[in-house]
Amino acid sequence: MDDYIKILTDSSIIVNRVAFELQENDIKTKIIDNVEFGRLAGFGVQNNDVELYVLKSEALKAKNIIERLEN
Repeated sequence: MDDYIKILTDSSIIVNRVAFELQENDIKTKIIDNVEFGRLAGFGVQNNDVELYVLKSEALKAKNIIERLEN
């Protein structure tokens, strides 16, 4: 996971939508769902605790796509 950098933490819906757009632009993504991990372990976690990671080498391109999506 050293090659990846976190670029977004939000709800599952938002993270999955952004990940889809990034993958459509040939950017590899990884999603860490802390909500599901917490549920399985018996702990409570905030609903907007899903993290999106991209390769460090693609971070700038990914951030530009995210900015475009926000507008």
